[in-house]
Amino acid sequence: MTAQPSEPLRLMAVHAHPDDESSKGAGTTARYAAEGVDVLVVTCTGGERGDILNPSFGPGPTSIEGTHELRRSEMLRAAEALGVRQEWLGFVDSGLPEGDPLPPLPDGCFGLVPVETAARPLVELVRAFRPHVMTTYDPSGGYPHPDHIMCHKVAYEAFCAAGDPSRYSGTGAPWEVMKLYYNHDFSMRKMRTIHEAMADAGLESPFGDWIESREAKEIPERRATTRVDVSAYFAQRDGALVAHASQIDPAGFFFAVPRDLEAEVWPWEEYELAESRVETSLPETDLFAGVRTGEQA
Repeated sequence: MTAQPSEPLRLMAVHAHPDDESSKGAGTTARYAAEGVDVLVVTCTGGERGDILNPSFGPGPTSIEGTHELRRSEMLRAAEALGVRQEWLGFVDSGLPEGDPLPPLPDGCFGLVPVETAARPLVELVRAFRPHVMTTYDPSGGYPHPDHIMCHKVAYEAFCAAGDPSRYSGTGAPWEVMKLYYNHDFSMRKMRTIHEAMADAGLESPFGDWIESREAKEIPERRATTRVDVSAYFAQRDGALVAHASQIDPAGFFFAVPRDLEAEVWPWEEYELAESRVETSLPETDLFAGVRTGEQA
C-alpha cells in the first residue's frame, strides 16, 4: 500500500510532555511541514509536574493547575515555531520519581493508567488523522521516565490496533499506519561525533560528562536505520525550544554547539524503523520511503 498521488502525506509524532517535541525530532517535523506534509504532534500529558529548569525564568506557578496552563501556552508557541498542528491526550504528568527506594507514582497519573485506557484516545486520533507514519520513543522511553515508557506503550498499542476493526469500537473507522519509528536524537554516536569535533576546534564540549555517564551505565546503543537531514531547519527547532521558556535555558546545554559546526558534522536526526507495512530498503533518508508513490528508498 502506498500513498496516492493526490493524497497529502501525514506524519504523527507522539510525545510524553510539552517540550519533548522540540528536543526530539523537531527538525524533522519542521522540515516535513515546510515541504507540505500534514504534521500532527500528540502530547500525552500536560507536563504539570515538571520543574522550572531555566534559571533565568524566575518564579514559576505554585500549583499543578498553574503549571498546566503555563506549559499549554508554551506548547502553542512551540507548535507555531515548527509549523505543525498539536493535540493533547489529556493525561496528567507522573513526575520523575527520585530516591532509593523510589516513591510510588501519584494517583491518577499517566504512568498508572491501564495501557488500553490510555491508548483509546490515541487510537481515535490515529483513525481521525490517518497518519502514514508515526514516531515515538523506543521501549526504554529513551530514558527511564515513567511517562516516556508509557508513551512508547501507548503509541505502539495504537499503531498495532488502529487498523483492526475488532478493537476500540466507537473510535472511528480503522486506519492502518504504514510505518513506526523510534526517535534516537541522543545517541552515543552523535554525542561522540560532536564532542570530538568541538575538541578539535578548541571549543568546550557540553557532552563530556554525559558520554562518561552513559559509558559507566553501559546503556546499550540501539540501531539507527534512518537519517533525515534537518540542517536547514535548526532555526525552527531552536525557536521551538526557546518557546518552552520555563524548561529551556537559552544560554544552556541545547545551544552550546555552534550551528555551523553541527551542520557540518551531524546534520541529521536519527530514527529506528521499528515496524513497516510497506517495502523499503535500509538505510533510509526519508521517513516516507516506501510510502511515497513509486519510491522504495
